[in-house]
Amino acid sequence: METFYTVLIILLFVLAIADLIVGVSNDAVNFLNSAIGSKAIPMRTILAVAGVGVLVGAIFSSGLMEVARKGIFMPELFFFDEIIIIFLAVLITDILLLDVFNSFGIPTSTTVSVVFELLGASVCIAALKIYYDPASEIALSEYINVDKASDISIGILMSVLIAFVVGAIIQYISRLIFSFEYYKQPIWLKALFGGISLSAITYFILIKGINSIQFIDDNFITLVKSNTLLIIVFSLLTWTVVSWLVQALKFNLFKFIIVLGTFALALAFAGNDLVNFIGVSIAAWQSFELWLVAFQTQGVLPSEFSMTALSGEVETPEYMLIIAGFIMVLTLWFSSKAQYVVQTGVNLSRQGEGDERFKANLLSRKTVRLFYYFGLGIKTILPKSIQSFSNSRFEKGNEETTKQGITKPAFDLLRASINLVLASILISIATNFTLPLSTTYITFMVAMGTSFGDKAWGRESAVYRVAGVFNVIGSWLLTAVIAFAIAAVVAIIIYYGEIYAIVGLVAFVMFSLIRSGLRHAKRVKSQKQKKRFKRSDIITINDITAESSHNIVSVIKGIDVRYTDLVNNLGYHDLSKLKKIRKDLPDLENEIDDLKDNIFYYIRSLEDDTVEASKFYILTLDYLQDMEQSMAYMIRTSHKYVNNNHRNLKFNQIRELKSISRDLTAIFEHLKIVFQKNEFDDIEFLIEQQKELQDLVSALIQKQIERIRTTDMGQQNTKLYFGLLLETKDMITACINMLNLFYDYYSEAKEEF
Repeated sequence: METFYTVLIILLFVLAIADLIVGVSNDAVNFLNSAIGSKAIPMRTILAVAGVGVLVGAIFSSGLMEVARKGIFMPELFFFDEIIIIFLAVLITDILLLDVFNSFGIPTSTTVSVVFELLGASVCIAALKIYYDPASEIALSEYINVDKASDISIGILMSVLIAFVVGAIIQYISRLIFSFEYYKQPIWLKALFGGISLSAITYFILIKGINSIQFIDDNFITLVKSNTLLIIVFSLLTWTVVSWLVQALKFNLFKFIIVLGTFALALAFAGNDLVNFIGVSIAAWQSFELWLVAFQTQGVLPSEFSMTALSGEVETPEYMLIIAGFIMVLTLWFSSKAQYVVQTGVNLSRQGEGDERFKANLLSRKTVRLFYYFGLGIKTILPKSIQSFSNSRFEKGNEETTKQGITKPAFDLLRASINLVLASILISIATNFTLPLSTTYITFMVAMGTSFGDKAWGRESAVYRVAGVFNVIGSWLLTAVIAFAIAAVVAIIIYYGEIYAIVGLVAFVMFSLIRSGLRHAKRVKSQKQKKRFKRSDIITINDITAESSHNIVSVIKGIDVRYTDLVNNLGYHDLSKLKKIRKDLPDLENEIDDLKDNIFYYIRSLEDDTVEASKFYILTLDYLQDMEQSMAYMIRTSHKYVNNNHRNLKFNQIRELKSISRDLTAIFEHLKIVFQKNEFDDIEFLIEQQKELQDLVSALIQKQIERIRTTDMGQQNTKLYFGLLLETKDMITACINMLNLFYDYYSEAKEEF
């Protein structure tokens, strides 16, 4: 029995390491967003600063795991074996849930997930206890700390709204004061801003940080809290002078604020949110030690040992915190999923236009339209002079956010500083008043609020940004529900399945993490292949030729595979495989859409003497889209035909389609080689081959007309077959036009050299 539970405790610590990795990957958005989005310092420096903050916060953490041990449920009402089931269910659920959010690049709250996982698992076990002991006089509500769970839920929801509104107002006022040419403002004004910002960050470190440092005397903490105003005034004066000196020495004050703010948030994150990742395992270990003593001295069974002692305060050994800190730092450096989650916040808050990750929806359209009309109403009230002044302050200058090149910072240093300062202030206030909050929600919503107040959500992008924010907030609401439900289900499975269920669930967790990692690696590789050039690169004629060749090969390869599969599976009347082809069709459509979305950036990056080549690039994509649309029509109509259980195509029809498919594949294979090697002398030969195939398709169309007059072909058969032949002919025509265009362009470019 001792061995069994020892193995379970070891397993819980292994799961805690996995939870640390997936948790830090998600929570990295809290302290990396501003520094990465503003490009204030190099990426390695950002990670180094954040790493130091995380490590310091972890080392100085108090390790009092109150949430995991007694914050949500009443431990004295549970036995040791039940507590272990609860903790196992929480960790397994947390790993799976956070990994899913990481895979989608959605930042969520590890606090919320742990709280509701504990709630779901403990409610489930409590309900089972009541079910199997009808004589029990303890109600379900007595097993749960309802007040604590309610306070956390309400506090977090309120913090989301407050963070957005405050962020929008402060950013708007700051931009009115500083404009986008903030670096040109008087040194005294920037020094005052630096003093206020750095004072807020310092106060944040003191209030949010010292609470978690175990060797700080309680009297010192009381002294800090009782002299808040004095500390703020002294800090303001000191940092204002320091900010003046920093500028006098020609250092960038805003970068200094961002570095210190990043360190502060990272320190607070590790010092306080560490409980979310290792608190459950620590609580399980402490429970095991308490039971083991009772078992060895009195022979108390796990099902008889009450966990009353778990309600006391027990500190975590410092070496565990140090190990956890190092794991967190390593995750920051090497987790690509952490950077993927960070990109969501940066993408939604960026100042300029670019690729939009989220699609517009009805709610985002209605919201944008509502605010548009609200804005028009405000304009009718405000005097023209005020409107003119406001507009002048939001005009872009020649700072780094507007310089040539597309890989510019997502937002400027002023906004990045405000993001960090406001997040620090709001978290400090909440901590000072012992209000529950989620650091993830506050930092994310502050960033969204400042981007809104900075007029970053223009008419071109607002509907997509708002949709993105709604998607993220919606996922937050689902976090609580899903965490509660899955933890409860996992607890039931472990309760009844015991060791077999534990082994199966752990195997499932490992399988899910490996599969998720492989999918993420595949997605990253695919994105790298699509981005042939950095958007800051100046594109030359040779680059245009190479990029267009790459696009042609990629699209032709997709069309070739799909056309062959379509003909083969249509011949076998295989509905399942046709359904799969149709399901994969959006991949081809999205590839073309992504290329066309980038036309704006592509043209803007062209050399001045190659701007005329943009027409060639656009037309090439247009012909590729024509081919893709023909392919899409054939796939959808074929799937519909088979799905409606119409009769198989005639043997002669399938034979003719396969003949076209073989010839088309041969041409496409030759075409891919030509464009992969950039040896375009064979283009004329390819054009002739396609014209011959085009004539063959025309002959088959005439042949089908003769069949209709002499044999019983059926209306649906004729409709499908004509559709396939006509779309194939259109696809070949588009390919011929594209090759003619490419050959003419290539010939002219070669003559110029």
